[in-house]
Amino acid sequence: MAGTKVEKLEEGRRPPGVTAPPEGGWGWMIVASCFLATICIRAVTRCVSMFFVEFQLHFEKDYSTTSWINSLIDATTMLCAPLGGFLGDRLSCRATVILGGLLSSSGLVLSSFASSLEYLYISLGILPGLGFALSYTPAIAMVGRYFSERKALAYGIAMSGSGIGTLILAPAVQLLIEYYSWRGALLILGGFVSNLCVCGALMRPLEPRRSEGKKLNKAAADMDAKIAEPLVSTNTSSRGFCLESREEFGFLVIPDFLILSVSLLFLAYGCSAPVVYLIPYALSMGVEPQQAAFLMSIFGVSGIVGNITFGWITDRQCLKKYRMLSYMMAIGMDGLCCMFIHLLHSFPLLVPFSVLYGYFDGAYVALIPVVTSDVAGSTYLTSALGVVFFLHGIPYLISPPIGGWLVDRTGNYKATFFLSGACFMFSSAVLGAAMLVRRCRTCYFDMYYMPLMCFGHKTSSSDSTRAKLSEPVPLKGPMA
Repeated sequence: MAGTKVEKLEEGRRPPGVTAPPEGGWGWMIVASCFLATICIRAVTRCVSMFFVEFQLHFEKDYSTTSWINSLIDATTMLCAPLGGFLGDRLSCRATVILGGLLSSSGLVLSSFASSLEYLYISLGILPGLGFALSYTPAIAMVGRYFSERKALAYGIAMSGSGIGTLILAPAVQLLIEYYSWRGALLILGGFVSNLCVCGALMRPLEPRRSEGKKLNKAAADMDAKIAEPLVSTNTSSRGFCLESREEFGFLVIPDFLILSVSLLFLAYGCSAPVVYLIPYALSMGVEPQQAAFLMSIFGVSGIVGNITFGWITDRQCLKKYRMLSYMMAIGMDGLCCMFIHLLHSFPLLVPFSVLYGYFDGAYVALIPVVTSDVAGSTYLTSALGVVFFLHGIPYLISPPIGGWLVDRTGNYKATFFLSGACFMFSSAVLGAAMLVRRCRTCYFDMYYMPLMCFGHKTSSSDSTRAKLSEPVPLKGPMA
């Protein structure tokens, strides 16, 4: 009954011209497009860390200075994510993804001609980051528009592109660096990332059915007739824009979304440094370059399994209400992995880390858009995802340099990985505390206020006792 009311509410909030999610059909082509886009964006961003040692040796810089390249590409991608959501809503997801593909491909090609590290800050950090931002948010949002009942599975498949891309690209990039140097490798990656334009071309927007189109045309005609009448106030258009903006970004004041936002800030700091410093840490332990690249491949394979399995499991009807718990568990397990990596000093010991960390990384990455949709609603998922990715920006910017500074000061990676693990754990604890507070408030409400609501303020103690035994009010929302 509650689910029906929510569905009706979502239908009422759905903007004109958008039909109900078709749950398949061309939607699977959208999933495939998002899958390829995720390879071009997230996998390529991860593989930029493989150039870390090459840049450090070529330009003769320390850890902290070199790590700004990874920081800038990640931070720009996330800080400009709302711009991608805005253009996706105002123009179209198709045009925005294509524009992002052109920008990011150009940045990688220009990076192959770099003459200084500062040049790479712009060409490999800011320019591809801006292009990835324009492509990433609309591509992910399109999956949510085509799927509702099988949303978690669709996102699991789409987001697994990050793992599959890492699996393929990590050894490939290492070979490209060995045969063509880092300049040739960046040039080839630029051509590969241009496939984002193909992904954008496949993202066909949902069109209203013919009957719905006639109703919309009639409604538009009636609206035009009303607009033609004399207006009482000259500020009607600006007032309407304000009301539209307030409705579009109304999710920003939802308590659950604010709590999720705080959790995401710590999550973003925790997840950035381990990916950047996994290969340098392995090399410092005496691991061969090809074996270090293989660790990234293992990380990618485990991420694929995490994407799909958690997406499929949390789509089961009996487990949908446990999506938030699954998300919290995945974050907490990654935190534990980070806290113990400093005890692993050889390739055979680093393999289990890559397996576990990659699996739970894929799990929570697939659940971020699902949890966001559950909290903010699927109607304005593009804007909500833009805000969610924006929150990743500053932590992504400062995390690798802080980690590099700790390595420069301490001479090892222990403090860097331990700080990342602590942030993971705190991110999960924030959500757990919110769920606990809500549960306590609900129990308090059932214990003291339900009897008054059922039997009135003059209820006797015996009546209150009977009221307490009545069926409790069901919790609503993902934090329930």
